[in-house]
Amino acid sequence: MDVPILNQVVIIFCLSILVIYCCHRIKVPPIVGFLLTGVVCGPYGLGLVSAVHEVELLAEMGVVLLMFSIGMELSIGELVRLRKPVFMGGSLQVAMSIVIIALIAFLLGQPLNMAIFAGCLAALSSTAIILKILQQSGQTESPHGRITLSILIFQDIIVVPMMLAVPLLATGGGSEGPGLGPELLLSGLKILGIVGGGFLLARKVLPYVLNMVVRTRSRELFLITTLGICLAIAQLTSMLGLSLSLGAFLAGLIISESEYSHSALEGVLPFKEVFTSLFFTSVGMLLNLQFFVSHLPEVAATSIALVLCKSLVVAAVGLALGYPLRTAIISALALCQIGEFSFVLAKEGLEHSLIAENSYQIFLAASILTMTAAPFLLAAAPRFAAKIVRSRFAARLFGNRRMGEEEAKQHEELADHLIIIGFGVGGKYLARTAKLAGIAYIILEMNPDTVRIFAAKGEPIHHGDATHPTVLQTLGVTRARVLAIVISDPAAARGITEAARHLAPGLHIIVRTHFLAGAEALRDLGASDVIPEEFEAGIEIFTRVLARYLVPRADIEQFVREIRSENYSMARQLHLPGSSLLALQRHLPGINVTAIGVEKGAFLDGLTLKDSELRQKYGVTVMAIQRGGEISANPGGDFAVAAEDVAYIFAGHSALNACAHLFSAGTGNR
Repeated sequence: MDVPILNQVVIIFCLSILVIYCCHRIKVPPIVGFLLTGVVCGPYGLGLVSAVHEVELLAEMGVVLLMFSIGMELSIGELVRLRKPVFMGGSLQVAMSIVIIALIAFLLGQPLNMAIFAGCLAALSSTAIILKILQQSGQTESPHGRITLSILIFQDIIVVPMMLAVPLLATGGGSEGPGLGPELLLSGLKILGIVGGGFLLARKVLPYVLNMVVRTRSRELFLITTLGICLAIAQLTSMLGLSLSLGAFLAGLIISESEYSHSALEGVLPFKEVFTSLFFTSVGMLLNLQFFVSHLPEVAATSIALVLCKSLVVAAVGLALGYPLRTAIISALALCQIGEFSFVLAKEGLEHSLIAENSYQIFLAASILTMTAAPFLLAAAPRFAAKIVRSRFAARLFGNRRMGEEEAKQHEELADHLIIIGFGVGGKYLARTAKLAGIAYIILEMNPDTVRIFAAKGEPIHHGDATHPTVLQTLGVTRARVLAIVISDPAAARGITEAARHLAPGLHIIVRTHFLAGAEALRDLGASDVIPEEFEAGIEIFTRVLARYLVPRADIEQFVREIRSENYSMARQLHLPGSSLLALQRHLPGINVTAIGVEKGAFLDGLTLKDSELRQKYGVTVMAIQRGGEISANPGGDFAVAAEDVAYIFAGHSALNACAHLFSAGTGNR
């Protein structure tokens, strides 16, 4: 790279820092920031960068690494778990989008091959933007999160055939071309050959090579080997007349089967981020600002049309998969933007004359607008969906998707029961516990497949959207004692809480939330108890940490009580006796022991270890006794236990539970 090009790359990154920082402040994804950086510094903006072609060459590396990382991140197990929404939902979304957009383009006078290509451009959505938003807001496991993730997975897969179809569509559009059939057959044979060779490479050669590399314990060698495999396979596919992206994707799939795939992905991700940033910046450089301003009505109309068409298609797919209207609407607004791979396709189409220059500029401008609007549309989606769902029009059309009258009659006799909203891991454990305790319960779940499977097993589970007050009434919310909301959708949890509290003022409502910050809002809406996952996980972690450092169980429990009594505030601190813990570990290295404090008036208070019969009756060995600042290691049978001693005992879980009452006051006897 010569000095002038290096200077212009430096300009790009320096300007990116400022633009992305501003985007972060207004909560706009970094990808949009890179696009805007390209617009500002490109030849149609301030003209700070003139070597657009050279930047594009660097940007191609970003596309290769992006496809490589997607190949490594795709899990066969994940595809199997989501096979119905991935393959059925994804194929429906892509096919319907292509057909509708192609029909519109054809009616507007475009040739058939160009119209189909326009449909391919519009069918893809932004994996990078949407998945990041869903992960940050804890919505990945929500019903709309699962639909969105599934369709995005299919789009990432289908982009490879789309890339292959570009030259085929170009040759099929002219009278001199050989037609799609022979080219498609030849490309298919090439792909089969590459996949077959990749399978042999993944099973026979790659594990041996990576194992030798890993044994050197050289991170540099491992990283170079990973990138070398990626680029070599990409170059091989390019030499066979296929795309670099296809080779990179296959290379990622090959390495994903290796036990070192996570290490490989960790090493590649920083390079992917750097080079993909150059790719998005290079796309932004192609936007002609003068053209954008002069054709603003066309750009705005195209953007609105794309958002509306894609939203309607995704909503229809969600309903076809059996999900409620609310979930379908949120998924639709999550996927209504244009994706990053559409830019790759558009550049390929421009080179093969599948899209005119004016149409290309309109597409670029409209894509940037839809991607910029994506975070704001997704943030507004729950409120918008709630308004649509509660409308009379939606009630007439989709009322049959709620629990029917026959189901309502079945639950008229339920009283003092438990209502479980959501049947994920938490819901399953809660239902199992309620069954063992003899508590009557009823479950509401929005995933139709889950409802079908567990209804066949005899669970009282029904399909419906609990944000509807009528659904809650059908579940007998006014007669229930407890409502447990264990779903991964923060907006839905708030809506259910508000509706349930309005219908049943005396109902005890327990809500699970991902983040501590959302607990106060749920309490304001009427939740009786809010369980933040991040906080409870933190309590469990520090409880186990303190136990490993031999802090007495009573002190740990007191610490937990103090935190919870202060409404999840850690302002007060417990003074934990830890001055002699290191000394104890020097006496008992590697021993798994439990620390229990002896309360005043406990059965053991004043007894010798021999008289306590801890070892003979309970199978418990006292390894040490801490009294004040001193530790008596391996005390004898005549050692008298006193109040406020801390006993370090070696015992199994059942033995510990059996003798725990001996250390507490008020037991009276053994």
